[in-house]
Amino acid sequence: MTFTPTKFDTLLVANRGEIACRVMRTARRMGLKTVAVYSDADATARHVREADEAVRLGPAAARESYLNVEAVIEAAKRTGTGAIHPGYGFLSENGTFVKALEQAGITFVGPPASAIAAMGDKSAAKARMANAGVPLVPGYHGDDQDDALLRTEADKIGYPVMLKASAGGGGKGMRVVESGEGFKAALDGCRRESKAAFGDDRMLIEKYLVQPRHVEVQVFCDRYGNGVYLFERDCSVQRRHQKVIEEAPAPGMTPELRAAMGDAAVRAAKEIGYVGAGTVEFLLDADGSFYFMEMNTRLQVEHPVTEMITGQDLVEWQLRVAMGEPLPCRQDELTITGHSFEARIYAEDPEQDFLPATGLLTRFALDLEGAGLGADQVRLDSGVESGDAVSMHYDPMLAKLIVHGVDRNAALATLNRALAALDVQGVVTNRAFLQRLANHPGFKNVELDTRFIERNEATLFAPRQFSTEDYASAALIGLHQLAQECESDSPWDRHDGFRLNAPHTIRIALSDPSASTPATDSDSGVVVVEGKRDTLDAHWQLTIGDSTLSASLQPLTGDAVAVTLNGHRRRLQARRDGHVVVMSEPSGETRLFWQRIDAIDHGHHEAESSLTAPMNGTVVALLVEPGAQVEKGMPLMVMEAMKMEHTMTAPADGSVETFHFQAGDTVSQGAVLLDFAPSE
Repeated sequence: MTFTPTKFDTLLVANRGEIACRVMRTARRMGLKTVAVYSDADATARHVREADEAVRLGPAAARESYLNVEAVIEAAKRTGTGAIHPGYGFLSENGTFVKALEQAGITFVGPPASAIAAMGDKSAAKARMANAGVPLVPGYHGDDQDDALLRTEADKIGYPVMLKASAGGGGKGMRVVESGEGFKAALDGCRRESKAAFGDDRMLIEKYLVQPRHVEVQVFCDRYGNGVYLFERDCSVQRRHQKVIEEAPAPGMTPELRAAMGDAAVRAAKEIGYVGAGTVEFLLDADGSFYFMEMNTRLQVEHPVTEMITGQDLVEWQLRVAMGEPLPCRQDELTITGHSFEARIYAEDPEQDFLPATGLLTRFALDLEGAGLGADQVRLDSGVESGDAVSMHYDPMLAKLIVHGVDRNAALATLNRALAALDVQGVVTNRAFLQRLANHPGFKNVELDTRFIERNEATLFAPRQFSTEDYASAALIGLHQLAQECESDSPWDRHDGFRLNAPHTIRIALSDPSASTPATDSDSGVVVVEGKRDTLDAHWQLTIGDSTLSASLQPLTGDAVAVTLNGHRRRLQARRDGHVVVMSEPSGETRLFWQRIDAIDHGHHEAESSLTAPMNGTVVALLVEPGAQVEKGMPLMVMEAMKMEHTMTAPADGSVETFHFQAGDTVSQGAVLLDFAPSE
């Protein structure tokens, strides 16, 4: 089909969340009118609030809204839209959607359908890349999908192998198989996930490199045969094959290796007649060898780190290329300045195997001033604000925190400070886990590979050891916040005879929020506070075990406070999440349950003889029969949430008495899934 350059003045963003907000930000700067689309679950979402116009697509389910091609095109026609930007995910790599837009006379801000098709089928893509001279990982990419044949091919390749959905991406439908014994179960799970996410259960198999780095190259092509690469990103730190922290440029990259990978990426793009922004992903082995993984025919989640080091707006490039303009820069005009990190803020619980979380965001704020940071150092791309709801229907990513520094060490220091300044309340997130990652010695020393989190699990998830200073600081912060709210109905106001303006003694119990019971009067986490508090920075005397400290607290800008203990002053970002005091600093986060000794509810943490849903989701499969005798850790049932499967296991040796749900049922977080009888 011959392309006729078309200028447009209205842009519809066929997506939601942070990427919809991010695309509309550039579109508005370019003078374009913006149109949002939404499902019933997103009727009041941020991207809807920020758009010039918004059109409802349908119910919450993605298949009935954001994946509904007819509804999206009808919304475009209804609003006089000249072009559609797909963001990432949803319809961004759907060739049928692109063809439908061509027929409707609407410009697609992305590659042609033929390029999407060429890379959408990973097996066919491998063959095309081989023709273009792009290095490939050994594997099986054939059309014959017989289970027995796939097992035979895996045996030939040699374990460990990676099972991957042929039509998929984003970590869905992927498993590492360590041996032939586990192949069948992994294959079944991959097929289920792939079918649910992509409507296609075909698999490919690749040799699993033990400690490779995941390095990807940003490419851009126009309709006049021009192609460039905007350097590379290291995306090695992942959980469930999904990226967590990305950085650019890739550390340790030599000019020769950068040029070799960049040239290979441009060859890959030109092989399929690519137009627009794309990302060619490689596995980089320790010996400097690199292998083609796949090409994502869209804008990547982590594109901001490339923007930070190049000074280019990739969404603007996309829109200009879609209008028929040539690339804004030649290869020799592109340069790297400094270093950038991106940390993905997810609504998930790292302590519970990264289970997705839902709820109401009671607070979502970044206190740059309190952290001493500038807007030129930190960028927050977010799809939510305080008061927004996080639902079970979509990906759990809330925002992306992007930082820039003159070099890797400076950027990493800024990332730690910015993470400490990010205040998210009401929904469990991975923010503290990201701080532990960014402060890990292996991460600082660039000991990176795609199994970094798995290899360092013992240290990343080690039980927190609290110091006397932690207990003392939390006690003061809790008292300060209590004083600030003394006229409210907050449960923190139950001070039972404690007078804010008179000498008094109060006993505060502080404990790990994840502990089975709060601290008691005999525990080390009890702080005895004595003193008269008549000004905000008054002095107190604290007794913790055998230690006595002279203490004071001074509020600073935003959420920042200064806590002084025996003359040692610490600057902290201080906030409260329910009864939990949260203290953040560049070296990490401390969370302590704060309560008066006489106010503790000792029955709060009693165990139950049942298994409850850890998140909102759908039951996929029941793996045992009612009445079955099981051992601790044995899989009992499979749930699916946000397109990912989660296996519920037996909490102890015992028997499953009753299942309360069947496969296909939707369940709410906290619902009792089954009754369990532990062995005596």
